[in-house]
Amino acid sequence: MISTEPAIVAKGLRKHYKDKRALDGFDLVVPQGTVYGLLGPNGAGKTTAVRILATLVRLDGGQAEVAGFNVATQARQVRRRIGFTGQYAAVDEVLTGRQNLRMFGRLFHLGAKGAIRRADELLEQFGLVDAADKGIKEYSGGMRRRLDLAASMILAPQVLFLDEPTTGLDPRGRNEVWEAVRSLVAEGTTVLLTTQYLDEADQLAERIAVIDRGRVIADDTPAELKNHIGGDRVEVVAHEVADIPAVAKVVARVSSGEPEIDGESRRVHGAVTDRVGALTEVARTLQDAGVGVEDIGLRRPTLDEVFLTLTGHPAEEEPSTAEQTEKEEEKQ
Repeated sequence: MISTEPAIVAKGLRKHYKDKRALDGFDLVVPQGTVYGLLGPNGAGKTTAVRILATLVRLDGGQAEVAGFNVATQARQVRRRIGFTGQYAAVDEVLTGRQNLRMFGRLFHLGAKGAIRRADELLEQFGLVDAADKGIKEYSGGMRRRLDLAASMILAPQVLFLDEPTTGLDPRGRNEVWEAVRSLVAEGTTVLLTTQYLDEADQLAERIAVIDRGRVIADDTPAELKNHIGGDRVEVVAHEVADIPAVAKVVARVSSGEPEIDGESRRVHGAVTDRVGALTEVARTLQDAGVGVEDIGLRRPTLDEVFLTLTGHPAEEEPSTAEQTEKEEEKQ
């Protein structure tokens, strides 16, 4: 019987570094078998939250469970059920892809035959068979990240933490990683993804939590988050600057508020409720009036706009990972 319990539950998590609050009442519930996006500006607390949930950093307050186990009192059980991939690939460049995966398998006590079998399975799953016996130095950025993901899946974890997994990758490399993540979720893995790339969250996440100053300030589907700041918009690009007032007047007739004008790009847009009706009316009215336009269409707010609307300010930097680790080692 498949459990319906959440894969991750965090309640009131707190973490301080000297006089800085990295987490200040962080709450999160992640359903099983989903990609859950965790978004926020630099220093918002994303990495701290993930490191606490992955049992790499001790919390100062609150409680959290991952795969049904308490991260503070049952850390060993949590670690047996999770995978973690940080911002930079952790593979050994001296070895081939196949050798890396076999090495990780032995480190996870699979035994010689088990490590060989699991390495072959993962090379196939992540599309790395053709490059399996090449040195890591010959891998592209996207291939390295896929290999890193494969290494984190040696024990087929229930929950996988991805901390900004496509940092520094080109578009092709990012797409390769996205496809790998989708295949993992299709097989039942739950993924908690931290990212600063809004399009990445839009592509992968079924729900998104926006974190700022150590707290979750919004938690919803990408579509609903966009609806919060105005929903659909009619956008018109005037042919000439002189045409902007006429375009704005027409857009105002169908808009639920005052249209916004960008004189430099000659863009006029306004929020609408009847998408098709509003677009049709604006196009017909402008044509009848002989007002020239370069482009006209419907668009939805982007997650970038949601992000800026919700946070609205640059955040302070979090302590570095090295500093966090050093502090935690001093406590142990």
